[in-house]
Parts: sequence; structure tokens; C-alpha cells
Amino acid sequence: MLISIITATYNSQYFLTSALNSYQNQTHPDKELIVIDGHSNDGTLAIIDKHKNFINQFVSEKDKGIYDALNKGIGLAKGNVIGILHSDDFFADEEVLLQVNEVFENDDTIEAIYGDLQYIDRNNPTRIIRNWVSGKYDRKNFRYGWMPPHPTLFIKRDCFIKYGSYDLTFTSAADYDLILRFLFKHNIKTAYLPKVFTKMRVGGLSNHSLKHRIKANKEDRLAMRTNGLKFPLLVAILKPIRKLGQYWDKNH
Repeated sequence: MLISIITATYNSQYFLTSALNSYQNQTHPDKELIVIDGHSNDGTLAIIDKHKNFINQFVSEKDKGIYDALNKGIGLAKGNVIGILHSDDFFADEEVLLQVNEVFENDDTIEAIYGDLQYIDRNNPTRIIRNWVSGKYDRKNFRYGWMPPHPTLFIKRDCFIKYGSYDLTFTSAADYDLILRFLFKHNIKTAYLPKVFTKMRVGGLSNHSLKHRIKANKEDRLAMRTNGLKFPLLVAILKPIRKLGQYWDKNH
């Protein structure tokens, strides 16, 4: 099964090589990499050119942010399954795509798969900041502030055709909106694979500052209302509370 990986870049020179190498090292043979660049002006394009032998599709042009870039990648994807790999992140081991593919192949009714995520120190990838063990899938858990980690989601391309891509009216919660739309509103069949898929360096947009966090929380509530999740104010309170345990248990 062909798996399309989308990497969005913009002035990503510091950690992009690590991300690209982790894709290249994946043992699953049926894969493609799509890199969508926002017209970088640092060393990003030189790094991309250095790795062009395994980059299947590449676009560099001005865009409206990361979700716009991901939408462009989705439009270009040829795979049965689409996943993302942020330019600061890397796959936890060489068999992530292989094991994801096995789950899809073993049950062709499954439409999405997610795993676990580790937040790591930006400059010391061996230091775990948060350990996000997602847990077995249960749709009703969305009502208690649960969600799967977006960077670990692999979704069949047909779902994007049926239910749309990232809604650019959201600036920081477009990923949460898409997850709610697919998994909660349209109830696509989803499976959990209990292993760390991705290592994510701290410092993302929604966690950038208190101001960004307040704005992201407001957008989260809008995504909940848009997708029919009741009591959005309560869920918005529970959502960050659920994350607290991820800081305490970093060994599993």
C-alpha cells in the first residue's frame, strides 16, 4: 500500500535533515515524500536539493501557512494513505510505516490509524519532555477532552476526498477541527497502534506563548461547536488537564 508523507517547510534548515533521513530510513518500500515549501530564504532549499533523489514531489512558493501547505500536499498525494512529518520532527524508528501498513492491510475497513507521540528537547532529542500515550480508540472520549496526537495520524486519502482537507479559517486548530470532523462527526473507523510513531521537538505554534494558547483554546471551542461536540467550554477545560500526566510519566 502506497503511503504518502507530507512535509511542510519554511526556513527549516536546523532540523530538516533529521526529518528527511528518518523518512528515507523507513523500511516500508511503498512510500512517497511530498515536500511543500513556503518559499524559504535560509538553507532549507539547499537541504531539499541535497535529498532530491528520494523526494517524489516538491513545491516552493508563498503560502498561507502550514495548513495551506498540507492541503497542497494532500492534493498532490498519490498514496492510499496520507501521513505528515513536520520538518522539526522525526519518525521514532525505521519500521513505523511498515507497521502502519500492516494494520491497514490486515483490515481494509480501517480508515485511520494513530499511535503515540513523544515531545523532546529541541536541542537534545534523547531528553523526553512529554510522553503522549494515546490509548485505545473510543469515540466517546472526545467528550472528555481526548484526542489522538495529530502528527501520528495516518488517514486514507478517500477520507479527504469525502470530508475535505484542513479548514484555513482556523489558524492553530485546523488539525483539531479535521480530527473532530473525520473521527467524531463522520465516525470513520479508527485504530490505535500502541507504539511511539513520532518524536516532536517542543516549540510548536499553539504552545508558543500564553497569547497563542488562549487563541488556540478559543479555536478549539469553535471546532467543537462546528463538529457537534457538546459542552465545548467544559471539554476545552478538560483538554489541557488531560495532558498533565504526559509530563510525569516519561518512561513508557
